[in-house]
Amino acid sequence: MSIAFKRLRPLMNRILIKKAEPLTKTKGGILLPENKQEQLNFGTVIAVGPGRHMENGQLRAVTVKEGDTVLLPEYGGSKVVLGDEQEYYIYRDDDIVGTLHDPTK
Repeated sequence: MSIAFKRLRPLMNRILIKKAEPLTKTKGGILLPENKQEQLNFGTVIAVGPGRHMENGQLRAVTVKEGDTVLLPEYGGSKVVLGDEQEYYIYRDDDIVGTLHDPTK
């Protein structure tokens, strides 16, 4: 029996990420074979947990917010497939390398 959950709300300092799709063709329109498609190491934040409780009892909030584009480490993250058949990844806040921004903004 398979149960298809449609939504996942991360706990503690975990972040749900939708990774960017690999490029399937070049800027000139040439289709790339699968073995030449590069896995991109960035994605969009879909959901965030509330943060982590420190030893002194205070809550350390997560440093990113929903909608941010983040740079991810080359390895890591836990793959999750939800009811929409999309692949998502769960990372800890500490694993996120940085946020990416449009230089014109």
